[in-house]
Amino acid sequence: MAMRQTPLTCSGHTRPVVDLAFSGITPYGYFLISACKDGKPMLRQGDTGDWIGTFLGHKGAVWGATLNKDATKAATAAADFTAKVWDAVSGDELMTLAHKHIVKTVDFTQDSNYLLTGGQDKLLRIYDLNKPEAEPKEISGHTSGIKKALWCSEDKQILSADDKTVRLWDHATMTEVKSLNFNMSVSSMEYIPEGEILVITYGRSIAFHSAVSLDPIKSFEAPATINSASLHPEKEFVVAGGEDFKLYKYDYNSGEELESYKGHFGPIHCVRFSPDGELYASGSEDGTLRLWQTVVGKTYGLWKCVLPEEDSGELAKPKINFPETAEEELEEIASENSDSIYSSTPEVKA
Repeated sequence: MAMRQTPLTCSGHTRPVVDLAFSGITPYGYFLISACKDGKPMLRQGDTGDWIGTFLGHKGAVWGATLNKDATKAATAAADFTAKVWDAVSGDELMTLAHKHIVKTVDFTQDSNYLLTGGQDKLLRIYDLNKPEAEPKEISGHTSGIKKALWCSEDKQILSADDKTVRLWDHATMTEVKSLNFNMSVSSMEYIPEGEILVITYGRSIAFHSAVSLDPIKSFEAPATINSASLHPEKEFVVAGGEDFKLYKYDYNSGEELESYKGHFGPIHCVRFSPDGELYASGSEDGTLRLWQTVVGKTYGLWKCVLPEEDSGELAKPKINFPETAEEELEEIASENSDSIYSSTPEVKA
């Protein structure tokens, strides 16, 4: 009998969660940042969902958020016509980068020295973070608002997506190398450095292309409109979520649907695998983030697999475990701190 998926629910946001990103694996674990229409991006411990802090300063919906690899810096893109760079350790705002329209996407280079932004004014901008007073480099060519912009090929190239087009740019010459056109709106784009794979979603399609040439590799069709998809670091699985509130998990090689789970109470806007591939996170219209196990029942983070006792006949089942602390104590702590932005005990829904 298959084990039941028990996601961790991370509350705290008050509006739809529209973007999320993981850091790389650091000596302190890995971290998760979420962008929300409430204008308050949040930082969490990646493997447990525990709230660390909220970046305060934006005056509008935050559409994009990212962390650099070692989780020392964060960047956010917002409807207040700014992108901001933050110290992810102290939470301090390091700089505000003014734009002329809504900013939708931000991405650091591998060395964290440059920030790429894109938004409703159809321009890509590259900021030198060591010279914040300098004017950014600008790349024009998109014909509608930019939804996503990512560094690729060791920061030598840039990938960007607007409504129905994905473009590949050369960083050195600032010119377009190639473009892909779709007959419907592109809803998300993810870049996988290992193997140079680009994951694009549009309509019900999850498409995989070479990030170097934009040539197609393969594509899957989902049962519902998909807003976001993510490829497992080892390229074993693909997870996707969209308008029917469900998360779908596919075998990357065969395209076979392996599992589907309904946990959110609204459309899913963003899905990402953790850097170690042990879990994936989803953000929804319902204002929550949820963490899901890649291998259900494995002991990891707050999940603990409780094996059946001998001869009891009881089936093994996954259980949320709080080490060395009585659950009654945690409930008491949570009730005492009910005004805090993030409860000590994650809400767990089957």
